[in-house]
Amino acid sequence: MRYLAVVKADAYGHGMPQMVRRLMQSGIDCFAVANVAEAADIRHMGAGWPILILSPLLPEEDQLLVDHDLTATVSTLEECERLNELGIDHKTEIKVHLKIDTGMGRIGIWHSQAPRFFERIREMPGLQLEGVYTHFSSADSDPDFTQIQRARFLAALDADVPLPDDLLIHADNSAGIDSLSAESPFNAVRIGLLQFGVTPYPDSALGRVNVEPVFSFHTRISLIKDLPAGTDISYGRTHQLARDSRIAILTAGYGDGVPLGLSNCGYVLIHGQACPILGRVTMDQTIVDVTECIEAQIGDCVVLIGKNQDKEITTSEFSQKANTIPWETLCSVTKRVTRVYVGSREL
Repeated sequence: MRYLAVVKADAYGHGMPQMVRRLMQSGIDCFAVANVAEAADIRHMGAGWPILILSPLLPEEDQLLVDHDLTATVSTLEECERLNELGIDHKTEIKVHLKIDTGMGRIGIWHSQAPRFFERIREMPGLQLEGVYTHFSSADSDPDFTQIQRARFLAALDADVPLPDDLLIHADNSAGIDSLSAESPFNAVRIGLLQFGVTPYPDSALGRVNVEPVFSFHTRISLIKDLPAGTDISYGRTHQLARDSRIAILTAGYGDGVPLGLSNCGYVLIHGQACPILGRVTMDQTIVDVTECIEAQIGDCVVLIGKNQDKEITTSEFSQKANTIPWETLCSVTKRVTRVYVGSREL
């Protein structure tokens, strides 16, 4: 089984250079990214690593496939003809993976048209078909439809069309891998969120896998003050204090990646205690109730995601509270948040 490490969007907000270097040391087989800019960044870190671009290329980006030895995803005859001409002009073969749309409705050739498409690619001397894949739309919530998508994909592969013996076949991402059967012909998986220690969906089979996140999210207390009962809190006056309260102002807001959706419903950890978020999260600051946390003081570290003493806020829980998904949570932590990388713990 081949391991395709998906590191798009700055490695899901974790920092592409740091994550890619560690994955290179871990022996992954291929990197997958969203666009040529991300692929070029990886190529500058090391030659020889296969790099698959998951999104369609703009015509002006085609030349970068040759310049950086990259692999393109193709979905249409127009793309194939364009890249075939590029390969012929450079006396080489442009490496491609064919994307098959089995029900996502995004990129990819529609599954019933795929067999004929295989034939057309084989007729193009400037292309080298290295892989074929699809993407599941509802692996987290609809296993029946996931199986329909899988069946459509397998039917496209089973058509009476010769395929390369060493073709890379992948359909499973982090959310769908728990539906992979031992009898499947797939020889690769695409792993994104799971490789960072975050289970895509807690209620899926993968939600029971014991993983350790590599990411935590922290801020600090910049101010503590006492306010009387009846005081309105933050923009829009969406919260009113029911009692005399001690509040803390945190040095992070939605400009740092604290979702507006956590307003009046999220909480943070301070000295091992859960402290609720009061009122609307603002761009640069968040207000929390520390009335019960008598140890809280200016300068204290505050956990938004991660462990604090015997308590933990997971990325999934944080995301659910904010009515979003872990992918968006991680990608929304902005560049003004300082990244600190620590070495792996001794086993």
